Amino acid sequence: MTKAVVVVPTYNEIENIERLIRTVFSLQREFHILIVDDNSPDGTASVVEANFNTYPDKLFLLKRGEKQGLGAAYIAGFKWALARDYEYIFEMDADFSHNPNDLIRLYNACYKEGAHMAIGSRYIQGVNVVNWPMTRVLLSWMASKYVQLVMQMNIYDATAGFICYQRKVLEKINLDNIRFVGYAFQIEMKFKTYLSNFKIKEVPVIFTDRTKGESKMSSGIISEAIFGVVGMKLKSVFYKKRFFRKSFH
Repeated sequence: MTKAVVVVPTYNEIENIERLIRTVFSLQREFHILIVDDNSPDGTASVVEANFNTYPDKLFLLKRGEKQGLGAAYIAGFKWALARDYEYIFEMDADFSHNPNDLIRLYNACYKEGAHMAIGSRYIQGVNVVNWPMTRVLLSWMASKYVQLVMQMNIYDATAGFICYQRKVLEKINLDNIRFVGYAFQIEMKFKTYLSNFKIKEVPVIFTDRTKGESKMSSGIISEAIFGVVGMKLKSVFYKKRFFRKSFH
């Protein structure tokens, strides 16, 4: 059995999902795939099920009753993977904004180079984003700079959603205590990994905006990220002060 599984959340990704499945399974390194579908009305889950016989014991589907947010879908997928014998657990979008070929590079950053978290980073080497309007590029880049400033983490792409985790990271983080569901979910996972003193490595990737299907981005998700990071930072400072007082009294 392979030790690597790619968790892919879906909602109305019927135009992309079968091609993504075929592409990942054509890579030189073997990965399993877990699709976490939030009851897509377009029939995404049915397409996944139609591929079970083609990829037995490699392709899996976790159906959820309703759309509950990206973070909730990933946490469900992570728990599924931790209940099984996977050592490397990935998160990746279904819309080809993340190049499946880069899964191998993220895997190597963890397996060969000892990273506990490998981030597919759009901003570690300049700005590597294709097909985004300039306003969105600036918003995303400024959000990452804002997170760097507030959180004091040396991570250039804190909102990235293309990641490889070593199993021990997800075991250490209390997934039941993750608060956020959108961009802030990505920041929270990185911040908790950072606070746990795990080794984090950013791997430069080119992010290409989706060409099929509709974006799930919303102003609410962006607001959650902007205001959520302040709360996360304040909470971590309070925790450290409380720990310090307990240690010396």
